Order: sequence, then structure tokens, then C-alpha cells
Amino acid sequence: MKDILIEHRPLAQFARAIMEATGVPAASAALIGDSLVAANLRGVDSHGVQLLIWYAQQIQDGNIDVSTKGRIASESGACMVYDGCNGLGHVVSQECCNHAIRLGKRFGVGVVTARESSHFGAAAWWAQKIAGEGLIGIAMCNATPLVAAWQGIDKILGTNPICMAVPGPDSFLLDMATTTVALNRIHKAILSGETEIPDGWAMDAEGKPTNDPKVALQGLPMPLGGYKGTGLALMVEILCAVISGGAMMTEVGGLRVKNRPMRVSHFFLAIDPVRFLPQDQFEARMQDMRETVKGSSPAAGFDEVLIAGDPEWRSEEQRMREGVPVSEGIWKELTALAERLNVAMPVV
Repeated sequence: MKDILIEHRPLAQFARAIMEATGVPAASAALIGDSLVAANLRGVDSHGVQLLIWYAQQIQDGNIDVSTKGRIASESGACMVYDGCNGLGHVVSQECCNHAIRLGKRFGVGVVTARESSHFGAAAWWAQKIAGEGLIGIAMCNATPLVAAWQGIDKILGTNPICMAVPGPDSFLLDMATTTVALNRIHKAILSGETEIPDGWAMDAEGKPTNDPKVALQGLPMPLGGYKGTGLALMVEILCAVISGGAMMTEVGGLRVKNRPMRVSHFFLAIDPVRFLPQDQFEARMQDMRETVKGSSPAAGFDEVLIAGDPEWRSEEQRMREGVPVSEGIWKELTALAERLNVAMPVV
């Protein structure tokens, strides 16, 4: 299937209109739309506007309370537990990030763990929000139990993403699932009409490797690095769900799970680097680190050595200039959604 090319501003406006048509307040709809299109711009299409399809369904099914921002459950020094009250994940996360930033600036570190929330989009949006305030930002969340522990076949863990953003232009931005790829990349492959996925992405229901995206969807995403991926997923589960008192592992719902809230948990950490060394030294050392990595010799078959964040920043620069590609299959799904909600499609 071919791609539809669309400029990012009307695409964001369309996303906002879809959310507003489901009853989401204007400010919250704008936040969600901007976040999704930011993921598309960075080339992370699995967490872009295709998520509108499932967000709208969850809201219309009554699984998300679009009117709440959640509430502080407890606050002690630099630490906070936040109750999302089944609100929109983006709205809950914005509140949590604001608190993490406030605490980080006051104490040098701010830790907010949240429970009873819903899908918050790409973790990078939140880590970058913290980094935008001059703090090192870390964001994580647990997710729908669709992943088996290493050596198992029972679906007990989520893809449980981890993201770290460091302040400064093109500094460092690591955004990764604890599986080889995020599950939404497999959904994107199916929606885009692809018949094969790369080696190492997924297994079938018996734990055997597969390249068929439909078989993969009924099977298991591959843990990143085998037992290491399982360990990282459990680390995320501890920081997000165990210490927040939130739903853990098989208690979590999902974007495609009907008749119950997602109940996901989040974790946000803000670290003030100038509490450790002067600003100029921090920036110089980060620059030295980047130059050391990028200045190293590329292996056979590669033209250069990249650092975390480079591919996404390059994609953003290109797509800001040329437009965002949306696969024809996803565009058809979005068109059908827009028709149901009486929302005009953007001109392409």
C-alpha cells in the first residue's frame, strides 16, 4: 500500500478534532493531538495518529473518564504517588510531569509514580517535557500483558517502555520498549497491509519465531535480549505499579481490551544535573560523550555511528519539511472513524 503524505499542522488539527468529537475537552484534545503527531514526526508511527482509532473506542466504551486530571494520593519530600482516576493518560502524565519538574527543581530530584491511568502515547514526549525544563527526564509505564517472561509462553508482561531524555539540543534521547519492538509496530504492519515482519520481532503462541504479523499478533512479542528484556520489564513494573499500588501485570487492561479501564501505571523521574556539577561542565561532558560515540569508526555496512535520538531528530527535520507519511491502510481506518464522528478529513 502507498503512503498518504500530509503536512503536520493539519494532521494535528485533525487529531484534536477527533478527540473533541468523542467528548474530550479542547485543551486535552490539543495535548493528545500534538503528542501523537510529534511521534509521527520523529518517525515513531506506531505511536502516532493511528492510536486515535483505539483511543476513540476506549472513550466511547466508557473506559476513560475524559473530565478528570486525577489527584495527588500522597506526597513526601521529593516523592509523590498520583492517582489517575482512570483519566486520559496524556492528561494524567502532564500533571505528573509538572509535579516531577517542581520537585526536581526544589530537591534536585523529583519522583512521581502514578496508578489507574491509561495509554500515554510515546514515552519520549514526557521525558522530553522534563528535559525541556533543564532536567534529566526519565519516563516509563507498564502495559497490556501480551509478553511472556523469558522461557515462558504465558502472557504476563507488557512491552513496558523506558525513555531517558537529557537537556540540550540533540543531546541524548533513548526511547525503547523492553521487547524487540513495541507491539504497535506489529499493529501498524497489519494496518499497512504488510505480510511480513523482520526476524526477531515476535513468536507464535508456542514460542516459535514468526515473520507473519497476524500470527505474531496472536502470539508473543520477543523480549529484548532474552532474559535481559524480561528483567527490564520487571524493573519497570516495580517502579510503575508495585510502588504506586497500581494494577500489576495481568491486572492491566489495554487499548484493545473492551469493557474495563486500562489501569496502567506510569513513572516519572526528574534529575537536576547542576546539583552534581556546574552547568557548563555538564554540557561539555555531554558534548564530549556524543563526539566520542559519533566519532568512532563505523562497522562494515555502515556509514556512521549514531547515538540515541539521532534517527528520530533526522526524521523530524525531514517530515517537518516534506510532510508526514501515513499508510493507505491506516488512512482508510482514520477516514472511517472521522465519518462516524462527523469530522472532516484533512486535505492531502
